[in-house]
Amino acid sequence: MLTLIGLLTIVCLVALLLGGRVAPVVALVLVPVAGALVAGFGPAEITEFFGSGLARVTPIAAMFIFAILFFGVLQDTGLFRPIINGLVAATRGNVVAVTVMTAVLGMVAQLDGAGATTFLLTVPALLPLYRELKMSPYLMLLLLALGAGIFNMLPWAGPLGRAAAVTGLDVTDLWRPLIPVQAAGAVLLVALAAGLGLRERRRIATGHGWTPAPGSMADTFTGLGDDDAEARALRRPGRIWINAILFVTVLAVLVAGVLPAALAFMIGLSLALVINYPDGKAQMARISAHAASALKMGSIILAAGAFLGIVDGSGMLRAIAQSLATVLPDAMLPMLHIILGVLGLPMELLLSTDAYYFGLLPVALEIVTPLGVDPASTVYALVIGNIIGTFISPFSPALWLALGLAGLEMGRHIRYAFWWMWAFSLAMLGVGWALGLF
Repeated sequence: MLTLIGLLTIVCLVALLLGGRVAPVVALVLVPVAGALVAGFGPAEITEFFGSGLARVTPIAAMFIFAILFFGVLQDTGLFRPIINGLVAATRGNVVAVTVMTAVLGMVAQLDGAGATTFLLTVPALLPLYRELKMSPYLMLLLLALGAGIFNMLPWAGPLGRAAAVTGLDVTDLWRPLIPVQAAGAVLLVALAAGLGLRERRRIATGHGWTPAPGSMADTFTGLGDDDAEARALRRPGRIWINAILFVTVLAVLVAGVLPAALAFMIGLSLALVINYPDGKAQMARISAHAASALKMGSIILAAGAFLGIVDGSGMLRAIAQSLATVLPDAMLPMLHIILGVLGLPMELLLSTDAYYFGLLPVALEIVTPLGVDPASTVYALVIGNIIGTFISPFSPALWLALGLAGLEMGRHIRYAFWWMWAFSLAMLGVGWALGLF
C-alpha cells in the first residue's frame, strides 16, 4: 500500500510539474502532505519529516538567495558586459562553438564534484551569451547537465561514494574502471554539442531564436539589452577591476570550501554593495531589484526539501525501490542490474539519489549477487545508467538552483532534455558493456 501511495504521490507531482497547471511550490507542498495523510501519518510525524527535509536544503536555499543577489548586483555594475562581449568575440557569434564550449565548461566545472558549484560557475556567465545570440537556455542547461553528469562519476562526488558505502568496496577502486567511460562520454558529448549547435543555428536562422517573456525571471535577472538611462547610471566602469577581483575571490572561496557557500555570498554581496553603492538607500534598492527572483526560487528549494523529507521519511521512496526490484520474472533476475541500468535515467523522476543508492542498489545486490554477478558489476550498471539523469530529477536541489539562476521551468526542462539525456545515458551504458564492466 505504501508503494502505491508513494507512486501516486510522485506521479502526481511530476504530472503537475510537467503540465505547469500550478506553481511548483503548490505541487511540492500539497501533494506529499496529502500522500502522507492518506498513508496514515499524523501531523506530528509529518512535522518530523518536514523538519528533516528542510534541514537538508536550507543551506542550499540560503546560498541561492544570496548568490542571486550577489550576481545581480555585480551585473548592475556592468561587470559581465566585457565578459559577454569577449565570449561573443571568441566564438565570433558561432552557435556551434558556443554549444561545444558549454559542454566543456560543464565538465570542467564539475571537477569539484558539487553540482551547485557547477551551475553557480557557469549559468550566470553563459546565460547572457545565450540570450545575446538568441539561443535556447534549455539547450544550455541540457549540455551543462550532461557534462556535470559525466564528471559526477568522480570518487569525491556523491553517487560513487554512496555505492561504495553500500557495497563496502573502495571508492577509488570502483572509479578507476570508469575513467575510460568518462573519457568516451566526454568525446560523445562534444560531438552531440556540435550537432545540437548546428540544429540550433538552423532554428535561429529561420527566425525562431529564443527571447525571454517580458517580466519573466530570465528577463528580470539577465537584464541584457536594457541600456536605458537608469541601467547606465548603475554601472561602475571605473571599478570593474575591483569588482572582478571580488567576483573571482568569491568563486575561489566557493570552490576551495574555505567558507560555507551561503556565507561566502553574503560577504561578497555586502562588499559589492559597499564598493559600488555606498548609500544605504541605494543598497536597499539594489537588493529589492533582485529580491523577487531570489525569493521565488528560494521558496521552491525549501518546498522541494519539504517534499523530499516527507516522501523519504514516510518510507515511500524505500518501498518504491524495493517493489521495483521484485516485479520482474525469475528468468530475468540475473539481468536485473542491467535492466535497472537501462531504466536508470527515467527512475530519476521517481527516486531521489539517496533512494536509488540506499534503497534500490542494496535490493539489487541482494538478488543478483547470489546468482553469480560481481557486486562491482552491479554498481557499474546502476551508476552508469543513472548518473546522467542526476540533473533532470525534481529531487535535485542543484537543478532547482540552476533553473532559478536561468529563470527556467522544471517541466519544460524535463520535456526538452529527457529523451536526449536518456539516449546519452544508454550510449554510456553501451560503452560500459563494451569495456566489460558488466
